[in-house]
Amino acid sequence: MFTGIVQAVGKVESWDGQCLVVDPGSLELNDLAMGESIAVNGCCLTVVPGQEPGLSFDLSPETVQKTTFSSLRPGQELNLERAMRPTDRFGGHIVQGHVDGIGQFLGKRTEGNAVVYQFSVDIGTYLIDKGSVTVNGISLTVVSPHEGKFEVWIIPHTLENTNLRSLAQDQEVNIEYDVIAKYVEKLRLPYRTV
Repeated sequence: MFTGIVQAVGKVESWDGQCLVVDPGSLELNDLAMGESIAVNGCCLTVVPGQEPGLSFDLSPETVQKTTFSSLRPGQELNLERAMRPTDRFGGHIVQGHVDGIGQFLGKRTEGNAVVYQFSVDIGTYLIDKGSVTVNGISLTVVSPHEGKFEVWIIPHTLENTNLRSLAQDQEVNIEYDVIAKYVEKLRLPYRTV
């Protein structure tokens, strides 16, 4: 489990469609264990033996199909967060690292000391005003959701410490909706057998 509080911004060292090697940047790795989970742009990946000092991850075809990883390129910035320990502060919201879909960055504007980013998504059902959403692994507050679009207001600290700063117009992002909203929807639907 994660909180959506990005701990470091790393970079893609190499990507062959199955194995991803990431330069971890300033991510604290003193007690890192093989098999540990790390959220990479919001996707929970397992650390495997590989090319140190980089972090290596094997990705299944399912992961590649459901995320933005199919379009990774060397040098691209990636948000990194190690899994939460039971004694950690819960600074963001419940983030599983299970990407629900891909969104698209539509543009940004400045409002006072904030930068307002707008995104579009295929499923807007789980977005509520002032609810939570994860964009590339960042815990953010939804503002003005309407017809598959929503905004997030980014303070300078978040902009400086995540890869939002390097998003290009129309670039795709990993989206994870609030898990509570997904469970509430599942509970309201009639029980079905497959």
